[in-house]
Amino acid sequence: MNGMTDVAETGDASSRRRLPPSERRQQIVEGAVAFFAEVGLDGNTRDLAKRIGVTQSLLFNYFATKDDLIEAVYEKVYLGRLSPDWPERLTDRKVPLRRRLLDFYTEYSTLIFQYEWMRIFMFSGLYGAELNRRYLKHLGDVILLPLLGEIEHEASSGVTPVMEDIWNLHGGIVYIGIRQHIYRTPCPDDPSEAISRAIDRFLLSFGISPCP
Repeated sequence: MNGMTDVAETGDASSRRRLPPSERRQQIVEGAVAFFAEVGLDGNTRDLAKRIGVTQSLLFNYFATKDDLIEAVYEKVYLGRLSPDWPERLTDRKVPLRRRLLDFYTEYSTLIFQYEWMRIFMFSGLYGAELNRRYLKHLGDVILLPLLGEIEHEASSGVTPVMEDIWNLHGGIVYIGIRQHIYRTPCPDDPSEAISRAIDRFLLSFGISPCP
């Protein structure tokens, strides 16, 4: 990139926009998120550039490879939506465990029950990209593993919780969003009741009172 601004090189002169590099990069990433959510990660950069209204060469001024661009999409859509205080809040034993779980999944579902999040996540698995595997590992290490420790601490049924139990709870809640954005089947407009009931069943299975 030369200088502090660049010009989109498509269309006539009146439609060209001069943007600072930071804004142009943001425009490209946001355009890539929408594009890959619609067509999948095997969509080509030439079509992406046309969709955004820039040249392919300008796109590659900001991202040396398509993989670099996909990495930026991953940072924005996945890591960028994980609140840094969730691990601390989930392990705060001054707050009842049910309340911690309910607060987390209410916030989390609001962030991920989105067209772009769900579709890019699914396309990533089909494409063979590492996005969803990296995300799930990060989620497991940072959120679900500490949560397992909290379930173990309060379990009284004689059944020892394991990581698969946490994934089953998590997957069941996420499936509400999958039904909506992938399968396009009826699902609740407000998933809070379904989430609350799933959490209560989960806690009861380990002898933990679901009372707030």
